[in-house]
Amino acid sequence: MSAGARAGQRSPAAVDAAKARLTGAGLRPTRQRLALAGLLFRGRSRHVAAESLHGESQVAGITVSLATVYNTLNQFTAAGLLKEVAVDSGRSLFDTNTAPHHHFFYPETGTLHDFPADSVVVTGLPRPPHGRQVAAVEIVVRLAAASGATSGVTARRGEAKAGRRKDF
Repeated sequence: MSAGARAGQRSPAAVDAAKARLTGAGLRPTRQRLALAGLLFRGRSRHVAAESLHGESQVAGITVSLATVYNTLNQFTAAGLLKEVAVDSGRSLFDTNTAPHHHFFYPETGTLHDFPADSVVVTGLPRPPHGRQVAAVEIVVRLAAASGATSGVTARRGEAKAGRRKDF
């Protein structure tokens, strides 16, 4: 099934909302963008890897290449619809929650969990170089299992399951 056919199967209200989101961000609502936006922005906010979104698209019958998924995620990020969270060298997750917040990172599963921005106070930042200012401070806290404990996190690699996501 093509991206256009899949996008056409969603409710007219969902398609209109996706079109409005994309055009509001200055993006042309192509069939592939609409189809991927439909997967990304349904329900609760989430963290997703390009590979897992590509897998979801294949299961949903949306025909897009992995390169198209990467390009679309980068375009959505540049337009302010997503935040990219670098979790390891060369590995990022994309966050649909663009409000200020921080993350706990579980390296054994590759998942992120949000915690509120106001729960951390950052002091002592060095002065930025001349002509620059601090735009944001985003913290990723990398976790390890405590001695003798297991992590208890069972989410799939690359995506936090909605039921396991916690706000701290």
